[in-house]
Amino acid sequence: MKKNPEQKFRRLVAGVDECIPLLDGSEVVGINFDNAATTPPFKSVLKELNDFAPWYSSIHRGTGYKSILSSDLFENGRKLIKKFVGADCDDIVIYTKNTTEAINIVANALRYQAEGKIVLSTDMEHLANDLPWRSSFAMDYVRINHEGKLDLNDLEYKLKGYQGNVRLVAVTGASNVTGYINSIPQISYLVHRYGAELLIDGAQLVPHREIHMKEEGIDYLAFSAHKMYAPFGSGALIGKPEIFTHCQPNTKGGGAVTLVTHDFVDWDKPPYKEEAGTPNVMGVAALLAAIHCLQKLDMEEVHEYEQDLITYIIKGLRKIKGIGLYGCPRECKDKVSIIAFTLPEIEHRLIAKILSYEGGIAVRSGLFCAHPYVQKLLGLSKADIEWYRQNPQVNFPGLVRVSLGIYNTYQEADKLIQHVCRIAENISYYKKKYKKIYEQKENKLLHPLCRQLP
Repeated sequence: MKKNPEQKFRRLVAGVDECIPLLDGSEVVGINFDNAATTPPFKSVLKELNDFAPWYSSIHRGTGYKSILSSDLFENGRKLIKKFVGADCDDIVIYTKNTTEAINIVANALRYQAEGKIVLSTDMEHLANDLPWRSSFAMDYVRINHEGKLDLNDLEYKLKGYQGNVRLVAVTGASNVTGYINSIPQISYLVHRYGAELLIDGAQLVPHREIHMKEEGIDYLAFSAHKMYAPFGSGALIGKPEIFTHCQPNTKGGGAVTLVTHDFVDWDKPPYKEEAGTPNVMGVAALLAAIHCLQKLDMEEVHEYEQDLITYIIKGLRKIKGIGLYGCPRECKDKVSIIAFTLPEIEHRLIAKILSYEGGIAVRSGLFCAHPYVQKLLGLSKADIEWYRQNPQVNFPGLVRVSLGIYNTYQEADKLIQHVCRIAENISYYKKKYKKIYEQKENKLLHPLCRQLP
């Protein structure tokens, strides 16, 4: 087994050694391979929140000492975020709940000034980078190739074909299904060559690799704290202020205005006009604390470790008869640490349940809020999709997703491979064993603390 810095990384993260119950009543240390959904917090994030909590107060309009302190943290945090992602000095930072809200803010702002224009998204997007554009823009989608990667030739074909009528190209930095990393510099070059702007959904990329907005030509970047070891309900949108200046804000209310009467509303300048209501100061504090921690790490070392571990898992899974692997090339250099797979004759949801109930291994199954992408990866035709739509009693096909964080280990990888192998070799047994459980409430599978809940 290859030497690695796993223990150094693992010590940074809270909750990684907690025991969880299994179906047979025993307990094991839980293994979390669902980091693409949400990561556990850094210990340093919890410490900084605990240290800040006695000083937490309302911001911006309070004159008390705690309010001034909280306001300073909130506002100075924008500078830290811009530095973290290599933004232009003229860019602004808008605090959001998550990436989804951030992209909705951009979509709302653009609809006031891009009438008749086209928004290009892609076949590999999370729905957060698809649905917000649909109601206000004519849309088209850049194809994926046979490997599930973005087809840059198709991107240029569509940009050229629309003859300067594309306002924005919205692309994921890394897929939440396959982990494929898109070549942002190449995409940016094409986008700007044809007079459009580029938005990057950075939710899956920011925790794993350094981003340099200015150098890479990113006009708008959105990401979430809960995928970068600060799961406390915050995110950020970074971009040029001009598009937010002359539009109605996405959310309206106090904090977004300078003066209001019954006759008029004077909206504040961005970013404040997009931050109506009482902001999530603790969430912002958590995001900033996570950035502090990530800045202290060698992100190249992080990326190399995650690539080595994901390669190790892929090699182990390839040996399993009948397994279908998605986003698993021989070389894993252009992907974040995500694997998707299927097994023959057993449903993706049941695989995930067995891994949890008998191995204490958390994975995710389904379509991962990237429905069109998964449908294309699985080779489903429009007729296939319509059949499942008309027959909802039949579960829709999907994938099992394994997504790593910096704290996952080779020992955990071995346990995953062993359990998937066991399932593959005993499919009939497991389908029979779980037939009744699958149809019943699963209260006995809850952690003892959960049983106290109504």
